[in-house]
Amino acid sequence: MNMKEKTNHYGGQAVMEGVMMRGINHYAMAVRKPNKEIYLVKREISTKKRAWLKWPIIRGIAAFGSALSMGMKILTESAEVATEGEETETPGRFEQFLLNKFGDKVNDILMQASVVLAIGLAVLLFILLPLWIGSALSSLFGEQFRLLGLLEGIARLFIFLGYVWLISRAKDIQRFFQYHGAEHKVINGYEQGAEFDVDVMQKFSRLHNRCGTSFLLIVMVISIIVFSFIDTPTIWLRIVSRIALIPVVAGISYEVIQWAGRSQNSLVKIISFPGLCLQRLTTKEPDADQIEIAISALKGVLEIENE
Repeated sequence: MNMKEKTNHYGGQAVMEGVMMRGINHYAMAVRKPNKEIYLVKREISTKKRAWLKWPIIRGIAAFGSALSMGMKILTESAEVATEGEETETPGRFEQFLLNKFGDKVNDILMQASVVLAIGLAVLLFILLPLWIGSALSSLFGEQFRLLGLLEGIARLFIFLGYVWLISRAKDIQRFFQYHGAEHKVINGYEQGAEFDVDVMQKFSRLHNRCGTSFLLIVMVISIIVFSFIDTPTIWLRIVSRIALIPVVAGISYEVIQWAGRSQNSLVKIISFPGLCLQRLTTKEPDADQIEIAISALKGVLEIENE
């Protein structure tokens, strides 16, 4: 069976000691527990059935928001499963204060706080810092707004690449990236009609055109093009315009990545090449246990979607 005989709407993400695989209406998550057993959960994805949510660009914005929301929830759940039964340290004074103040809701509050902190850090690194660098450099050339957008975008791209390279050096992140590689290998094997066998799936590439890493890189490139045409007189309006247009840039990038996943022509290969190169940082070669986890997750979502 060749690749064209398989549907290509399946994808996923690495989680703590596991993999989540997502279909059209359901997802399945498999996590390796401390006792080496596999925890598998299958759930329906609650989506709003509105025709306008399927429009080009709009569907990308909706998918981006849904992925962020669901991603945080399953990461939290996977972390709880992966550390189940392990001894926990005695809470410090601050942790004890939070427990006394909020009780069982403390985990939800901490998760919300971490999301706010992550968003704030992302705005600082990928919006404010590149904008400041672009403004400083463009002032040398007479404040040409299109040049500003280009310099800002190049700065954002280099900051992003540096950030990815830096976190890829951490040992815990490298294990996370192994599960990312396992997810890709199993998706590639499935799309090419391979049997669900660990040794067979291990032979496939750990790189994939529809990867979120490639998506983020395309977001960076699309933002350079879009922001180069946004002329704003003050720094504050520039900041607001960048933040406001993030969903639009994400929607356009979604269409590009979906097209790349469906096509195999020369143009697609050229567009996909930088993202595939970057995936060499964000994926690592998985071991047999990690491939087994990815297979369990994909089989789980296939079963619940009746494929």
